[in-house]
Order: sequence, then C-alpha cells, then structure tokens
Amino acid sequence: MQPVKPAPELEALRISIDDLDRRILELVAERVRVVLAVGEFKRKNNLAVYDPERERKMLDRLSSVPPEPLDADTVRRIFERLIDESRRIEQHSVNAR
Repeated sequence: MQPVKPAPELEALRISIDDLDRRILELVAERVRVVLAVGEFKRKNNLAVYDPERERKMLDRLSSVPPEPLDADTVRRIFERLIDESRRIEQHSVNAR
C-alpha cells in the first residue's frame, strides 16, 4: 500500500506550522539568552536569583489577556513550562562553571 500524498492545502498548512515552529524556537532561544544574562547580573550583584513574586506577576499579566483562541489556563501552563526550563538551563549554566 502506497502512502497517500496530503492535499496541497494540508501541505501548505503544515509548511506554515513548520515555519512558525522555527520562529518560536528562535524566540525561545533569544529569551533564554536574556534569562542567562539576568542571572549573571544577579550573581555579580549578590541578588536573589529566584524571584517568585516577579514570576507570579508575569504569569498573571500574561494569562489575564490571552489572545484567541488561547485561554488563560493554556497561557499560564505554557509559560510555567518555559520558566521551568529556563531555570533548569540557568542552573546547568551555573554548575558548568
């Protein structure tokens, strides 16, 4: 049995998703680079690395006005994961020194 070739419309949508995924990945990498710079600044200036109040305010702000078709819970979960992974990368960076 031969694989079925997707309709051109479906293929075009998938290409759009692939392009968006690439752009999202670039933005996530840029965000992590800034997170690492913030962490480095905090270490050099003897500031607390973890700021739960800043994190709470950021999550509240982002989830308070979710763009369609997202809802507040989805936005919050996405950014909670992004923050968790950023923190993990930062910790790995600190341990590698």
